Amino acid sequence: MHRPNFCVECGERLAARGWRARLNPHLCRDCARRLGSSGWLKPVAIIMVVAVSAFTFGRYSRQAAPPLLIQRAANSPLSDSPVNPNDASRATTRKESSATNPVVPVSNIDEPGYICGARTKKGTPCHRRVHAAGERCFQHKGMAAMVPLEKLMVKSK
Repeated sequence: MHRPNFCVECGERLAARGWRARLNPHLCRDCARRLGSSGWLKPVAIIMVVAVSAFTFGRYSRQAAPPLLIQRAANSPLSDSPVNPNDASRATTRKESSATNPVVPVSNIDEPGYICGARTKKGTPCHRRVHAAGERCFQHKGMAAMVPLEKLMVKSK
């Protein structure tokens, strides 16, 4: 590391003694005392004060968050009354309503299911379900099947 031999202010020969020589290697003791050895402290302190004051001003001058509003459609079957999870009468009405309105299955059990069957990157047939025989999944549209159509049908239980 380059160390100057003379003071940049007065031109006096520098003697490298002590920790002050490491902090201000380009100034002698007299010039360092006269100019202030902590010349970097004042700008850093000013920057810190400005940053903290800007943060606090921004924090306290912002508006409060608006309240959360959950709106329901006018034709919604749900009631507007608040839900009480400990209410036993609502649990019995749910059971009764499920007994009177059985759940309709999404697909008919008699309807056969099919798989895509196109070659994957791994080299095996794709096992994604499709609606009809000969169709491919979204990822393999336009590709041929690896296996015959008989093997693409999924047997229902």
